[in-house]
Amino acid sequence: MRSLRTGFSLAALVTGAVLLFTAPAAHAADTPLRDLAAAKGKVVGTAVTGSKLTGSYGDIAGAQFSSLTPGNAMKWETVEPTQGTFNWSEADQIVAFAKAHNQQVRGHTLVWHSQNPSWLTNGTWTSAQLSSLLQNHISTEVGRYKGEITAWDVVNEPFNEDGTYRSTLWYNGLGANYIAQALTWAHAADPAAKLYINDYNVEGVNAKSTALYNLVKSLKAAGVPIDGVGLQAHLILGQVPATLQQNIQRFADLGVDVAITELDVRMALPADAGKLAQQKADFKSVVAACAAVTRCVNITVWGFTDSDSWVPGTFPGYGAATPYDENYAPKPAYYGIAEALGGTTTTPPTGACSATYGVTSQWNTGFTGQVTIACTGSALSSWRATWTYGAGQQITQAWNAVCTQSGAAVTCTNASYNGTVPDGGSVTFGFNASWSGSNPVPVVTLG
Repeated sequence: MRSLRTGFSLAALVTGAVLLFTAPAAHAADTPLRDLAAAKGKVVGTAVTGSKLTGSYGDIAGAQFSSLTPGNAMKWETVEPTQGTFNWSEADQIVAFAKAHNQQVRGHTLVWHSQNPSWLTNGTWTSAQLSSLLQNHISTEVGRYKGEITAWDVVNEPFNEDGTYRSTLWYNGLGANYIAQALTWAHAADPAAKLYINDYNVEGVNAKSTALYNLVKSLKAAGVPIDGVGLQAHLILGQVPATLQQNIQRFADLGVDVAITELDVRMALPADAGKLAQQKADFKSVVAACAAVTRCVNITVWGFTDSDSWVPGTFPGYGAATPYDENYAPKPAYYGIAEALGGTTTTPPTGACSATYGVTSQWNTGFTGQVTIACTGSALSSWRATWTYGAGQQITQAWNAVCTQSGAAVTCTNASYNGTVPDGGSVTFGFNASWSGSNPVPVVTLG
């Protein structure tokens, strides 16, 4: 549904080992989510931003997930910003990445009331013109990726909360039949792709989900190609609908697949140990409900890292909605997903603070690095980070910390203004350093 955050965090283009006061098992040692899901006959996915599919972000996206959804790259305003002029660059990048990592792609989205180009929304169109524009858009985009997209969110968010049709360019210009037309055109362009209707606040049994249920039932009866429903699942902490599994099952009983398409669980900031534990329970509950229904085929998170989440920009004061923190470290929510898929995981201890080393840029003779100190269920009034370089690297300048180096050993302590790290908070310091030949990442110890 929503835009992924467009800002880029250089938290760790090259991420080092993390050492907590009580060190957890290495994240890499846990069975990847995609393998756990496959063992259950499910697909686990994430929405992604194409430009970020490098470094740690790309490594996690490729290793942990078996499906990718373009966050913005396939929406109308991106692919056809000017009428008749198409831009497929980011969409192609995501499709190519998915091919290289043996992943499915979930196309998102063909017909929506939002993120449309101004030439379309500001135009004055007859019904015939509008129908022709929509058919051409669907045929062009689906046809371009024929055989490469497993499923399409064809129609996105057609309903109001009370179950009436949303007043949109498409409904107002073409009537409710635009949904059947869109599905029919998409099927003609790629008969092998699974076609979905996708909406939010339809996770539990309510007026909106019942309207969607009745629409799918009528489309099936009329022979319109409809293969599935997408339940977006943009949830608030502690508010997973009690009727979620029941609702998934009733759609499955219509003879269609179900996908959790945009899962995140937002909380009031700052995060703390209690909120993160509840978030883990919420993610686990949603994934378990899908796992329990045979025709629930895909669970996709709407961005896997908090640095790529739409939530803070849309809900001021809320955030921390995804399974990974802004430094690409798995949160308890990650382990909730894994456990719901049958995984046995070693959850990081509560009451811990961690230091994460990263290289944000590098050139022939030097590099810029940073260390982020973050606390969950604990707090610091001062801090000291130490590590030992293994290839002769030498720090030449530091900021937001007082750093000294003796031989290969580096010690950095807090500045006068940033010694306090609250529960759920973090501080970051940076440095420039020289290197020659290689730049292996050290293990950082907090003391």
